[in-house]
Amino acid sequence: MPSSLAAMPTIPQMNTLRFEQDGHVARLTMNRPEKLNAFSVEMWDEMRELGDRLLADPGDVRALVLIGEGRAFSSGIDTSVFVERGDFGSVSGSSDGSAGRDPWIDTVLRTQDAYNWLEEAPFATIAAVRGYALGAGLQAALACDIRVFAHGVDVGLLELKYGIMPDLGGTQRLTKLVGPGRAKEMILTGARIDGDEAYRLGICERYVPDEELEPTVDALATRIAAQPPIAVRTSKRAVEAATHLSLRDGLMYEATGQTECMRSADMREAITAFVEGRSPEYHNR
Repeated sequence: MPSSLAAMPTIPQMNTLRFEQDGHVARLTMNRPEKLNAFSVEMWDEMRELGDRLLADPGDVRALVLIGEGRAFSSGIDTSVFVERGDFGSVSGSSDGSAGRDPWIDTVLRTQDAYNWLEEAPFATIAAVRGYALGAGLQAALACDIRVFAHGVDVGLLELKYGIMPDLGGTQRLTKLVGPGRAKEMILTGARIDGDEAYRLGICERYVPDEELEPTVDALATRIAAQPPIAVRTSKRAVEAATHLSLRDGLMYEATGQTECMRSADMREAITAFVEGRSPEYHNR
């Protein structure tokens, strides 16, 4: 995906990820195909640092596709991490020094931030999943706003196999999608399910033949990127609020977001373009 003249955020060179932008659509590729894009410490660090930069300055990004290089989205954690580091508590770096808190907790929280930004971003994030999405890989997909699975996928949270639990948002985000009973069943049995079952359970929003995966996510990202970005951002916040707030509190998110939209130049552009019978040009203001 070639870059265009759209304003691009400043992204450093990365060893395990590849970031590209075409117009308002960005693509983030997990780039360890020889390891089926298994997550290493370096990969988590690069993903967290990238997220920090995009949250601070998204440039003209209005939709982002997360995809794996090669035949897998991500097979999970690179098990060499256990051998190299000796214990899981030190997998993702040192403590941030929070007074009185177990440094292992800080380690896990720090690693979670490699994924949290996918949900918190002011733009839409879409996971394009083929092959394997296991453990940490599935948790990365769950952090995205929308998931598109290809036929033949194999997904599951397998952490208990290693004596650990899903800790990168998997227990929280999977439960929101499928409910506590089904989430417990999947996690506690280490179940691996196919795309048909994942689609039936609502883990993915679209389920397509493998050869249609990338055209489908590209078309979806392009369509979302053409929407008014302020309305996309405020809608994301309101929908997420619905999963944990009371109805009244959620309605306040709607009212606050709608006020921001109605005061924007983008709304005026939407109405003007409609009256003039042309496509709107939004400037995120």
